[in-house]
Amino acid sequence: MTDDERRLRAMLDRDEIRELAIRYAHGVWRKDVTAVAALFAADGEMDAGTGEVMRGRDAIRATYERTFAADDFFPTVHNHVVELGGDEARGWCDLELRAVMGGTRMSGFGSYADRYVRTPDGWKFRSRVLKMHELTNADG
Repeated sequence: MTDDERRLRAMLDRDEIRELAIRYAHGVWRKDVTAVAALFAADGEMDAGTGEVMRGRDAIRATYERTFAADDFFPTVHNHVVELGGDEARGWCDLELRAVMGGTRMSGFGSYADRYVRTPDGWKFRSRVLKMHELTNADG
């Protein structure tokens, strides 16, 4: 592979990986559990900071079904950094969150620490860890 081909491959990989975070946020906005779970590798993990790490697509889907039935989340992600390493990568992005949780309007910000893996179906989350830096009542 030439240097130009390597650079092009890296650009395409970064773009596809960044698209994961965007599609995740859109899926959460729409409460599309199937779309969100499909962004993870079959054995992928999600740690939403609640003390329960979801392992595998089925667990991710089941947890999000319960969560989305009770609460509404409106995430916006930005400042996405990706470090490539062949068929694996890692990255970080920042989060601004508006939510309605238990009937209370909430507002906050945090960050995701992600690991990605190239699969036959394209790049997927291998793991995603959310750390909320602040989440407060938006009404007061």
